[in-house]
Amino acid sequence: MGKEKTHVNVVVIGHVDSGKSTTTGHLIYKCGGIDKRTIEKFEKEAAELGKGSFKYAWVLDKLKAERERGITIDIALWKFETPKYMVTVIDAPGHRDFIKNMITGTSQADCAILIIAAGTGEFEAGISKDGQTREHALLAFTLGVRQLIVAWSEDRFNEIIKETSTFIKKVGYNPKAVPFVPISGWHGDNMLEESTNMPWYKGWTKETKAGVVKGKTLLDAIDAIEPPVRPSDKPLRLPLQDVYKIGGIGTVPVGRVETGIIKAGMVVTFAPSNVTTEVKSVEMHHEQLAEAHPGDNVGFNVKNVSVKDIRRGNVAGDSKNDPPKEAASFTAQVIILNHPGQIGAGYAPVLDCHTAHIACKFAELIEKIDRRTGKSIEANPKFVKSGDACIAKLVPSKPMCVESYNEYPPLGRFAVRDMRQTVAVGIIKSVDKTDKSGGKVTKSAEKATKKK
Repeated sequence: MGKEKTHVNVVVIGHVDSGKSTTTGHLIYKCGGIDKRTIEKFEKEAAELGKGSFKYAWVLDKLKAERERGITIDIALWKFETPKYMVTVIDAPGHRDFIKNMITGTSQADCAILIIAAGTGEFEAGISKDGQTREHALLAFTLGVRQLIVAWSEDRFNEIIKETSTFIKKVGYNPKAVPFVPISGWHGDNMLEESTNMPWYKGWTKETKAGVVKGKTLLDAIDAIEPPVRPSDKPLRLPLQDVYKIGGIGTVPVGRVETGIIKAGMVVTFAPSNVTTEVKSVEMHHEQLAEAHPGDNVGFNVKNVSVKDIRRGNVAGDSKNDPPKEAASFTAQVIILNHPGQIGAGYAPVLDCHTAHIACKFAELIEKIDRRTGKSIEANPKFVKSGDACIAKLVPSKPMCVESYNEYPPLGRFAVRDMRQTVAVGIIKSVDKTDKSGGKVTKSAEKATKKK
């Protein structure tokens, strides 16, 4: 095995029928974690149903169906390897909650692969003003996914590059830093090996700080992603997904380390519930860990804290290093995606931020801004509507812990949910924190503090 490969997360975006499933299926199938037996089973089923050529998308559909039925699929299925990286595909889209998932994201994508449907009419539909291609690209950029790869079926090569460059530039990406790869998810052209069917294709290039990188295939392009910097040197932030009571052990909060590290013996504070206690042990996949790092999904055992004290949406942090606090209010840049009416002061939708799901009121609209440049267009607008971007002050209806995007990105992005859809997305600029003293400090926390 040698040294473990660096992990990168990619998200596959694009219009509904652009062939995302086929492409993702192909990559996972060819370089991935699906075991031979499963593949043979799927191939046999596909052949029986006369879906032979459709097998890659079929594999993905099977995985999705099993995932949606609640059969927990070994998540390794959604991984594949390149020479340099272990790649995890984050929630392939087409999924109703995709936008929400991308924002509260189980994880932050390091790179987005934008799949373009190149058929006549399809491409135009995708990049039209309300096309999903454009919306997904804008979202990816807004949410801090700074690296992009564009892939499409090989038709209309130059035209597609030209049009797509124009529109991703509008969104905020620099086309010179984006590899454009013509592929066929069906036949596997240019996915892993150079295609013999495109003699005219000379390969892709992208400009990076280190110089120009060149390659031929989609796999090369993924391998050329710049390695992500994981924020383990920041203070701890761990949003809770659940809190369990386990017989003989006690209270076990579960969640994903977003920044910093957590280890046994650390005294943690939970916000907004303002409870401080000692971490007795940390586990991942039923194994004890000395310490857990960003990206790790862990359970940790805390003493003298009941299940009633803390809940999903709370955030754990190190009590001695910038502990998390409740937000009295926060200022955010909000992009309205699709809201049928107008949004004004007083609007109180539900915000999904990390694992918290809480109604927040737009207390005031401070200014309307150009969503690309961030420049102010109008001060104190009465209303904003779909397509607009604004700076707004929001006030949570219940105690909530959020952070500024600059300091703690995963706790500084949110989705605005209304009418069962994502109507807006936001990035938190600053937080007005309440300074509560006199929270609950458990005996074990006091002891642990004395010991030091």
